[in-house]
Amino acid sequence: MSSFRALHRPGAPFVLANVWDIGSARVMAALGAQALATSSAGFGFTRGLADGGKLGRDASLAHAQEIVAATPLPVQGDFEDGFGEAPDVVAETVRLSGEIGLAGICVEDTALPGQGFYEFDLAVERIRAGAAAARALPRDFMFCARADGLLTGGYDLPEALRRIKAFAEAGADVLYAPMPTSMADLAAICAATDKPVNALAAGPFTQVPLADYAAAGAARISLGSSLARATQRVLIDAGSAVLQGDFSGLTPSAPAAEVDPLLQKGARNAG
Repeated sequence: MSSFRALHRPGAPFVLANVWDIGSARVMAALGAQALATSSAGFGFTRGLADGGKLGRDASLAHAQEIVAATPLPVQGDFEDGFGEAPDVVAETVRLSGEIGLAGICVEDTALPGQGFYEFDLAVERIRAGAAAARALPRDFMFCARADGLLTGGYDLPEALRRIKAFAEAGADVLYAPMPTSMADLAAICAATDKPVNALAAGPFTQVPLADYAAAGAARISLGSSLARATQRVLIDAGSAVLQGDFSGLTPSAPAAEVDPLLQKGARNAG
C-alpha cells in the first residue's frame, strides 16, 4: 500500500492541501501537510484565467510536475474532466499523470467548459477507462471520480448517489460529490460506498470542524480553490486600499525570517 493510499481512512480524514505554485506547496509541506493536490482554479489564477476548463492537459501536467518536484509529499492532480469527453482520453490522462509521478488524479463528470454533465452511461465508461489505466501503471495510483452535479446544480442527491455507486463499481479508488446541501447529505454520500470519500472545505463547509467531517465518514478533506481564494481576498482588499493611499493593510505580513525557513523546510531536498 502506498503512503498516499494509507492516508485514506473513512472516519479519520486527513487534509489534502490544494496548492497553486512551488512556494505554496513548500510552505504547506513545511507546515505539516501530509499530501498535496493541484487546484485548477488556483493554477488558473496564476495564468490570469477563471476556473473552468481553459488550461488544457499539457499546461496542467507541466504545472503538476513542478509541484511533484517541489516537495517530498504525494501529489494529486486536479484534472477537471480529464481534458476530453472520450473514455480513451481520460485513460491517456491517467497514463501521462503516472509518468510524471503523480500519486493520483481527480476527474469530474462536468462536460467542460460549460456547466452541463456527461450522461450517466458515458460518465461511468469514462471512470471505468480511467480506473483501468490506473491499474495498468507500474506503481500505485489513486483514481478519484467526481460527481459534480450537486456543485453545478446539474442534478440532485439521488442522482449523485447513483453515480457515486456506479463509479465505485467501475473501479474508482476515491469518490467525491462536492458541495452537498448539508452534512447529513455528506454522510449519505459516505454511506453509499465502502470506498474513501473526499469532502470539500469550501463555502459554508469551511465552518465545519474536522470532527464533524470524521463523524460523517469522510476519508479526506480537500481545499479545492479555497486557500487560493483566501490569498486573492487579501490581494483584493489590501491592493484596493493601497491604490487609495492606505498602506495599513500590508501589515501584519509574513516576514522573510518566517517565510524563508518554511520554503527551505518544505523542499524535496530539505536537510
